[in-house]
Amino acid sequence: MAYWLCQLFGWGFNVFGQTITGMSRDDPAPTARILIEVLLVNAVALTLTHFLRDYMKRHEWQMRSIPALLPRIFVAGFVLGLPIAIVMTFLSIASLWGGDSPEEKQAAVELGGDWVGWLVYSAPLLLRTLNWAVIIMIWQIMYFSITSLRDRRLATLRQSELAHALHVAELRLLKSQLNPHFLFNSLNSVRALIADDPTGAQKAVTQLARTLRYTLSAGQEEVVSLERELEIVADYLELESLRLGERLRIERTIALDARNAHIPVMLLQTVVENAIKHGIAELPEGGRLRISAEVREQALLIEVENPRPASPSALPSPSPGVGLRNAAERLRLLFGAAAALDLDLSVPGLALARIRIPQAV
Repeated sequence: MAYWLCQLFGWGFNVFGQTITGMSRDDPAPTARILIEVLLVNAVALTLTHFLRDYMKRHEWQMRSIPALLPRIFVAGFVLGLPIAIVMTFLSIASLWGGDSPEEKQAAVELGGDWVGWLVYSAPLLLRTLNWAVIIMIWQIMYFSITSLRDRRLATLRQSELAHALHVAELRLLKSQLNPHFLFNSLNSVRALIADDPTGAQKAVTQLARTLRYTLSAGQEEVVSLERELEIVADYLELESLRLGERLRIERTIALDARNAHIPVMLLQTVVENAIKHGIAELPEGGRLRISAEVREQALLIEVENPRPASPSALPSPSPGVGLRNAAERLRLLFGAAAALDLDLSVPGLALARIRIPQAV
């Protein structure tokens, strides 16, 4: 559709220009005749360029380099210009390009002698062919310019679609690594309670069922509200409290406007799990887990702070584990470079995870 609109507009503009030129001559033909003849010539040009387009597509001219394309454009211009010039020879508008009038021929003889006069007299067809060849060449250059821009835009779109598909695949892979890890640890907690505290185990199974339901439903989601994520974290902490007892103390400071902020699904739970597994659970006396969240400068800021073993031999690797690395990568994929998850171990005996998630205005 766009191709035909460009064809009709371009050749229509040419019809307008040639008609005005024909009517402005000293001895113009009737206006109706000029218009009909100009329409006929440009209809021939439109038809020939349409067949030229099919030929160029079949032989993949658009795939050739500019040095290889220029000679083809030049030859095609003259090949198509000649039949148009022949058609024009039999029309009254032939004098537009060719110096056919007796006055023009006589002026040429007086100005340049017999040789110039003979050339002008015998070569009007060549002049018309040259003129139309230039027009056809311009048509080809415009065609390749427009199609090149279109192809570049389509290539960019395809690249964007491929990047999005890869993005989704990476997110699913990261979640498939994260969720089984969480469930495995939760099942271990339930198993530890079955023999010593059946009532607590029953409660833990209920909480684990809610966790499973959340995990399964989250399989189709990438982002949830912080309020919803806090619910799964609360279930997880209940499970760990049954296992750790008074060794686990929890402090939450959640700003009201932060609860509706968006966060990658299972992100906070992963950070909290890391804090307990590598921190509080390793300490005989346990410790306090502090969770805070607020919205500042159009970003959700979350901090998870916990004590950790101070002995170098008991310290986990200073780099985040698989869960935190996955969480940081998911943040990057979902929210870009402005999002971050940093684990600060600079203070002995203390671990502080900082999360920054940009929020849409």
